[in-house]
Amino acid sequence: MKKKIIACLLTAAMTTSMFSVGVQAADKGTDRTFKILSMWAEDDADSGQILKDVTEQYIQEVNPDFKYEFELVSVDNLKQKIATLAASNDLPDVFAYDAGTPLIELIDAGLVLDVGAKLNELGIYDKVDPSAVDFLTGLTGTDTLYDLPLGQNIEGFWYNKAAFEKAGIENPPATWDEMLEDADKLMEAGIQPFVTGGADSWPATRLINAYVIRKLGPDAMDKAYKGEIKYTDAGIVEGAKMLQDMVEKGYFGEGATTVDQNTAANMVLSGEAAMIYNGSWYVSQLQADTNPAGEDGIGFFNIPTVEGGVGKAGEYSMNCGTILAFSNDKYDEVTEGWLKYFVENVADYAINNQGTLRGYVIDQYPDDLSSYSKMVAEEIEKSTGSATWFEAAMDSELSQIAQENVQSLMNGDVTPEEYCESLQDIWDAAH
Repeated sequence: MKKKIIACLLTAAMTTSMFSVGVQAADKGTDRTFKILSMWAEDDADSGQILKDVTEQYIQEVNPDFKYEFELVSVDNLKQKIATLAASNDLPDVFAYDAGTPLIELIDAGLVLDVGAKLNELGIYDKVDPSAVDFLTGLTGTDTLYDLPLGQNIEGFWYNKAAFEKAGIENPPATWDEMLEDADKLMEAGIQPFVTGGADSWPATRLINAYVIRKLGPDAMDKAYKGEIKYTDAGIVEGAKMLQDMVEKGYFGEGATTVDQNTAANMVLSGEAAMIYNGSWYVSQLQADTNPAGEDGIGFFNIPTVEGGVGKAGEYSMNCGTILAFSNDKYDEVTEGWLKYFVENVADYAINNQGTLRGYVIDQYPDDLSSYSKMVAEEIEKSTGSATWFEAAMDSELSQIAQENVQSLMNGDVTPEEYCESLQDIWDAAH
């Protein structure tokens, strides 16, 4: 239903845009207020701070007459807010949004800027990291960029080195079977092998996805949404069964569906659990002074390969976070000035002030870059291909079912086959 409402609103936006282009063009000019719609507060220590601080730097260094307005919207209301603004042909100059399927609807309606073309005109297309370009264009199925990254995250398994040492594990596993053997060693040593934020659902579906992309390849979930394979494909069912089996064996401890991801992440830092599947956004917790594992106590390994699977060790599950998109209709010299400065400066700001990678080419690494940030940068350089997360290609209804039912799967209330059938049923109904 939500998808139908959004589609109707976008259709209305396309209809009204023919009558409003002249008015909008008349409003353009240097003496106007640049509008930023964000799901992060300006004092947010992550992306909100980046948007604010880089904009303030632009004012100080380039354009003291630049005026901007920062509007905050909750993550739960973001899609509806954008749909409403699109229907009235009043998208903000730049706005946070979800990559992939939601953005494609705006692209098809002609509402968002071909930002790749503009970056080419400005001679700065190569300032966006190539792996981020490949990832984002892959999500939209386009040859050019219609959005910019606000993060560049790899996903995989993070482990407590002291826990591994206590269990006699010398090296991180390279295959899934080796990882399960290590889990048994950890159990024997009295250490909980894994933890996941089952209460938040998405970390659990990430584990299914990890297995599936190694079994069927990095494009498996894209193929399922396109109808090229079914969600009941044996490889996807096998991934769901793997998660359920790991829970039943006690690998996730007691009450696996009651632990949120933040708590789970802290359990690995403290050594209460040995491994967690997480993204490189985890680095912000790792490099905090409060990390009990210390500056070298946590390691990382990419998703292990699966016997008989087609997924390769050099392929990483990636996530560029919530993205930035631009209003196609409102693009002018004001937007161009901000866009150019942002793309040229955001990488160095983020790495020097936050120790984070944002999907742009870094010109100057800080001398005191944390070992964790260096590790992520080195892992990204190893990448020979990328995969998306479990729900990346799904529409909102299908994504909701995937996450709502994964707790029942973990608790043994539904079988792996039933879980996958619930996804296929939703897909069938929509197609």
